[in-house]
Amino acid sequence: MKNFISIILLIFIFGNVSAQNGKTTIHILNADRADYDERLGKNVQRLIGNVVMRQDSTYFYSDSAYYNEKTKFFDGFGNVHIKVNDSTDIYSKLLKYNGETKFAELFHDVILKDDSTVLNTEYMTYDRVKHLATYPNKGTITRNDKKLVSKKGYYRDDIKVVYFRRDVVGTMPDYKIVSDTLVYDTDNEMMYFYGPTTIYNKENTLLGNYGWYNTESELAYLDKRATLRNKEQLMIADTMYYNKKTGYAKALSDVIIEDTTNNAMLRGEFAEMWRKLGMCMMTDNLRAYYYEEIDTLFAKADTVYLYFDTVTNDVQRIKAFHNVRFFRNDIQGRCDSLYYAVADSAVYMRVNPIIWAEDTQMTGDSINIIVKDQAIDSMLLYPNAFIIQQDTIKGFNQVKGKQVTVYFKGNEIDHLFNEGNAETVYWLRDDDGSLIGVNFSQSAEMDIKMKNKQISDIKYYKNIKETLYPEKQLKENQEYLKGFFWKEDEKPKRDDFN
Repeated sequence: MKNFISIILLIFIFGNVSAQNGKTTIHILNADRADYDERLGKNVQRLIGNVVMRQDSTYFYSDSAYYNEKTKFFDGFGNVHIKVNDSTDIYSKLLKYNGETKFAELFHDVILKDDSTVLNTEYMTYDRVKHLATYPNKGTITRNDKKLVSKKGYYRDDIKVVYFRRDVVGTMPDYKIVSDTLVYDTDNEMMYFYGPTTIYNKENTLLGNYGWYNTESELAYLDKRATLRNKEQLMIADTMYYNKKTGYAKALSDVIIEDTTNNAMLRGEFAEMWRKLGMCMMTDNLRAYYYEEIDTLFAKADTVYLYFDTVTNDVQRIKAFHNVRFFRNDIQGRCDSLYYAVADSAVYMRVNPIIWAEDTQMTGDSINIIVKDQAIDSMLLYPNAFIIQQDTIKGFNQVKGKQVTVYFKGNEIDHLFNEGNAETVYWLRDDDGSLIGVNFSQSAEMDIKMKNKQISDIKYYKNIKETLYPEKQLKENQEYLKGFFWKEDEKPKRDDFN
């Protein structure tokens, strides 16, 4: 970074050095009175009143001046004005000019005007050969509705570029820029950053260490770790584009999006945000973290869309697509697409969804989950609902039906209601754990009670069929309902989300 800044500075200092570097005569065009002041030397003229001097195409005006004909050095006093060319004028109260090197020093109320650009400072040097104006001790540049202040600065009037250094502050009607190093191309209305930079506006704050900002289109590019922040959300990435006018942002490489209101964080390699549409997308190695009071929910997917209120920035909906997986200590899940409606506290899982709750596996063509107080309140599996639970000793308890509603209490299954072609396989045990038999039942509906994470009671409704088999009388695979598939090896694990 330091080397790059040095290169930029060298361009300013040594640019265009071949232009007009030869020795030329200084012409005295006007003075109300002229004489020689022997106290200053025999070659020094004292010029008083409406002094006008010229070297090449540059004119020098002042109330009075001392001019050394031999050294081509002169001092100008009062109402100093250097007319550099048709567009550039410099004003001050005192001038020291070296005609040999074409180098000027200006003191007190110094003003440089170049078209719409105005530079104000107390001390400035101007090199005519390099077209370079320099202020070492604070200066202000104004251009139309823009105002930039820095401790040090350089201005090239031939290429219309300003180089600001140290404590740079830019003020515009809708935003403010604070930077360590900034280059302003006034012709193209481009600002280039070569150090820590912050852009403030009413809606958000943009930070970066390297990049550029187009003041007309209001498009910003920030690199070397950029941040876009408002009161509710935070986006961080190695590289970021942001357009204030359209509200569009694009973030690349090690992207982090934090929602401080909901204690949630997304990480991935690519993200886009459409601020005015209230939408944000993230993809590529996507991981999500939701920090709850009782636990942390980890999630993964190929792509996630967040929809938020454009006024309050509150997240309203979340959509996740392809290879969706989540993990919490008490519950895990997998599906191909997931939708979360914040207002309803409802999660909708689609395409081969599976839920694991400790030793229980739940599937259906679709799964709907209702969340209350950061815990699962109920779950609907439909159609083709299938619940499998490992027995405490051997085998699997099973519940199958067109639709099963699972009710939770204290993050544990309290009871289930099975509707439509309801079937169960239940390993019935005595109090000491000994197996009584394997119970097979069918009915139109069932209400299944749970106790100590195991089935404790089943109530059947309509068209009831029930058979209890001793284990020895079971035929091969008879204890499995049609469609049984235990997928323990597919259950997400905590280490999958690192």
